[in-house]
Amino acid sequence: MADSSCNPQIIQLLSTKSSTKQYVYRQTVEIFKEFKNQLKKIAEELNDNICNVDASVVVDFVDRGAYEAEIRFSGDIIIFQMHTNVFTFEKTHGIWKNSYVREDSMRAYFGMINMYNFLTDSLKFNRLGDVGHLIGRIFVNRDQHFFVEGKRQFGYQFNNVAGDVLDPAKIREIVEMSVIYALDFDLTTPDFNSHRYITVQQIQMLSSDLRNSTSKKLGFKFKANIDTKGEKKS
Repeated sequence: MADSSCNPQIIQLLSTKSSTKQYVYRQTVEIFKEFKNQLKKIAEELNDNICNVDASVVVDFVDRGAYEAEIRFSGDIIIFQMHTNVFTFEKTHGIWKNSYVREDSMRAYFGMINMYNFLTDSLKFNRLGDVGHLIGRIFVNRDQHFFVEGKRQFGYQFNNVAGDVLDPAKIREIVEMSVIYALDFDLTTPDFNSHRYITVQQIQMLSSDLRNSTSKKLGFKFKANIDTKGEKKS
């Protein structure tokens, strides 16, 4: 028989909010498994087709464990990372204006999967200072309804949380969109004058292990800023 001395408010919170979060977590784990399936399938399909055009262009899928997976293609890597926590949003967030969420506040608890774009060489050469870019983040609730926040199409393509369910077809669409985004996002070099000076320590670092901090947007950068007299700025 249940202990009647238990605080009823605590029991109520455990049976609603805590229980929902645990269920959302389990749902997100299953969703992430399907992401891995789609990533592997897409990588194999692309690799088989591109080999007929250029054998030097390879597309690979890498399973990095329970909460991470990646797809590698050309000079890019996209890492899909499932967060192990469950989230909701500040009351100012637009999600609370949605009638689907207003009907049941438990629908506002979401698992999160992040998509990060890195240069392949950043991981290949272990350049720890290199910068990756967050392409988008996928939020999925207990009903497998979802929406995506992110760059370009991700900012508006998947924003119908009441109607969109994260099935294999939607997952494939998200993965393919992320690959297209990365391929369209080219590595660019920074302004010449902003990198006219370099310290002995920096050139030794570059020569010994190629750890020049790199991102697509910046091309490459040095951590220390140098003024026109060659002295480090404070």
